[in-house]
Amino acid sequence: MECRSGCGACCIAPSITSPLPGMPQGKPAGVRCAQLLDDDRCAVFGKPERPTFCGGLRPSTEMCGESREQAMQWLSSLELATRPSV
Repeated sequence: MECRSGCGACCIAPSITSPLPGMPQGKPAGVRCAQLLDDDRCAVFGKPERPTFCGGLRPSTEMCGESREQAMQWLSSLELATRPSV
């Protein structure tokens, strides 16, 4: 499966705890990644500075759903389900 053009859900919905260019402290869930370009492509895709977390995400029917909205909803619910309890 290929990434949906103009989606970027996986660069917005999840939190990233490792540093990335432009976001040395990582990014909170629901915040647009500093490396997400205006056309919703990743500026560090395939580059060594891309976080391991990001490289582990692979488009799938389950994750991406039928639309960007479904992808955001699925990823957001996964984020909540895996959030450490405080």
